[in-house]
Amino acid sequence: NNRHLIPDLKMVEVFSGVGLHQQSTTGSENARLNEEVKLYENAREREDYDNRANVFAMLQTIQALEKAYIKDAVNAADYSHWCVLLLDQFKAAFKLVKGESFPDVEVFARKYVMDCPAALERIKEDRPITEKGGNQSKSIAEIVSLFITVMDRLRLEIRAKDELHPDVKELFETMGRMRMLPPTFEGRVKVKKWLDTLNAMNPADELSPEQVRDMLFDFESGYNDFNRFLAHS
Repeated sequence: NNRHLIPDLKMVEVFSGVGLHQQSTTGSENARLNEEVKLYENAREREDYDNRANVFAMLQTIQALEKAYIKDAVNAADYSHWCVLLLDQFKAAFKLVKGESFPDVEVFARKYVMDCPAALERIKEDRPITEKGGNQSKSIAEIVSLFITVMDRLRLEIRAKDELHPDVKELFETMGRMRMLPPTFEGRVKVKKWLDTLNAMNPADELSPEQVRDMLFDFESGYNDFNRFLAHS
């Protein structure tokens, strides 16, 4: 039950017919103020308030997820999974309150003075920020996967050119196919630096331990740069 979310709105008129007044009272008036205020008179009204509370909570959750992704507190794969799930759940929840009072989610947010611009934008686009449609969406998923694969290999101290070069080369080429990424994008420049290094090596050559540390640092930075770019694009 999410009705406990509503009282946090303080002096905002949350439900029609329930007013909040501050005035000096005594005797019987004071006693009446101590009485429990019912938000509903019947089961139908109670269900309506429950439905509104669910929409309110889901808007807050989507807003929190967007902020977490922008701050790199959640990776792209997990973000995409939960965003798709929440958007589907929100659409089902909002159908239960949509009507003359709430023709759209923007009206609902204004009614309850909600500060959730990222959630409203995500609901408007009806897809995670990591999905830009068509081939581009596929490229984003491939880039994320390749970054993680290369970083995992480096953490396992895999240093041979023939084990690192194919994924690094594919990562660089996939980033090049993304039209939204500028040629000077820092994450791509870092990948190119190490692709050039590997290209200059013989197939049986290995990176030094120091090179492995430097390459891992650059790839972690490039991965974070890529996620930040998606969040602000």
